[in-house]
Amino acid sequence: MKNIFILLCTVFTLTMVTSIKGQHTKLPPFIMEMSNHQIFKTGQLPYGKPIVLIYFLPDCTHCQLLTSEIIKHIKEFNKASVAMVTYYPAAEVGRFVQKYGLDKYDNFYIGTESTGLFLKHYYHLTSLPFMALYTKNGDLVRLYHSEKDLTDLLQRLKAL
Repeated sequence: MKNIFILLCTVFTLTMVTSIKGQHTKLPPFIMEMSNHQIFKTGQLPYGKPIVLIYFLPDCTHCQLLTSEIIKHIKEFNKASVAMVTYYPAAEVGRFVQKYGLDKYDNFYIGTESTGLFLKHYYHLTSLPFMALYTKNGDLVRLYHSEKDLTDLLQRLKAL
């Protein structure tokens, strides 16, 4: 199953990189494996409400700080779909989800893109955490490259 997932991610990544290279105004199509080993695709995010995409590492101190701050402001995130993506194994994603109790929020989708690294390359990520805010139609509002930008994200999210 894992080899098939890696193969799917690789093929999907190569296809998407060649077809959308340079286009960063819409929510990119991605695939991730959730901690319960279910495959999740961008199209499964409920459109009709804003989307917050977060790229993180479970053992990153700044990512953990961001997650703690998100939990403190969880009511503001109720109006959004939140996709949290990493490249760490699904087992580590599961421990992260449990540590922060993220499984109790129906609007949070947390998983791994594994070795495909589509989003990591798509956004040219060199430091984490990374956040992207999109409208209910998947149009980019703003990119954030630090957990310190959470206040701005919350203000913009509130306005959507």
